[in-house]
Order: sequence, then structure tokens, then C-alpha cells
Amino acid sequence: MMRIETERLIIRQFQEKDAAGLLDYLSHPRVNCFLDEKLNTFEDALAAVKHRSQDPTQLAVCLKENDVIIGNLFAMKEEPDTYSVGWQFNDKIEGKGYANESAKALLNYLFHEKSGRRIYAYVEEDNIRSQKLCERLGMRKEACFLEFISFTNYPDGTPKYENTFQYAILKREWEVIFKQ
Repeated sequence: MMRIETERLIIRQFQEKDAAGLLDYLSHPRVNCFLDEKLNTFEDALAAVKHRSQDPTQLAVCLKENDVIIGNLFAMKEEPDTYSVGWQFNDKIEGKGYANESAKALLNYLFHEKSGRRIYAYVEEDNIRSQKLCERLGMRKEACFLEFISFTNYPDGTPKYENTFQYAILKREWEVIFKQ
């Protein structure tokens, strides 16, 4: 079972006690790509944390001082040595650097403990906070996929396609930026 500790955070597998915190930020997803993860009830949240606790790609981000969940990360391996990553955080804790601290720890873990060579993230065009996080992590914008995917519809029922950026970083770039 994976566990990463930073100065202020614990990154670990999901536990049943995370249900209320997960419900707090997934009852109102702020980014369209997470609309399918919207939770409506505490029972939905319990089912979600039970499912996530069995999924090694899903990680809870918790405050070290009290082990309360404030967000989550995911990392999916693509053979042989590439990872797709992403994150969601409770908007109540924004501006404190938790997303950066946890994502940096995850990327470091993937490069050094899991022998990752390349890590990338998809970020929708209107998700400025995630774009800035990618840039703080040293990731470069590699592509813009026009009308790449639809997560929601316009009022008339037609799909709303979103432009999506791809950010990426190689292990050798990471080591130069963060002097590993």
C-alpha cells in the first residue's frame, strides 16, 4: 500500500473515513471533466471511497495534522514507463500550496520509486489553476487538442466539446529542475 508524506500532507489509499470529505468537494465538481464523479449523498460517497480504496491509481490527499482528506490525486501507468496524472482539491483550501506540494511529491515518487520516464496531464482550456500547477511542476505544454472531448451539453442538448491541453515532463527534465 502506497504512502507518501510531505511536510504538511499524507498521500495514501482511500479509507472509509474519507467519505464526508470526498462528498464535500465532489458534491459540486468545479471542472467539467469531473462531472461524472459528482456525489449527491453520503451513501454515494461511502460507495466511492470503498471503490477508490481498491483502486491503486486513486490516492487521497490528507492534512498531516489530522488525516482529513482535502483532495485526491490519480496516476495511471501506460506501459512501459509513462504515467497520466491528475488532481482534484476542495476549493475551501485553495491558495495554500497543497496541490503543488502533493503533485510534486507524486511526480517525484513516480519518477524515482516507479521508474517513470514520462508523466503527462490533460487540462481543459478553462482550468487555469491546473494549467498553472502544471507549469509550477516544470511541465511543458505539448499540445492543444481542439474540441477534444465533451463532458456536458449545451441547453439544446448538443455536446459541448472542450479544448484540452496536454502538459508533460520527462524524468531528465525533472531532475534538472528539482536537482534530484
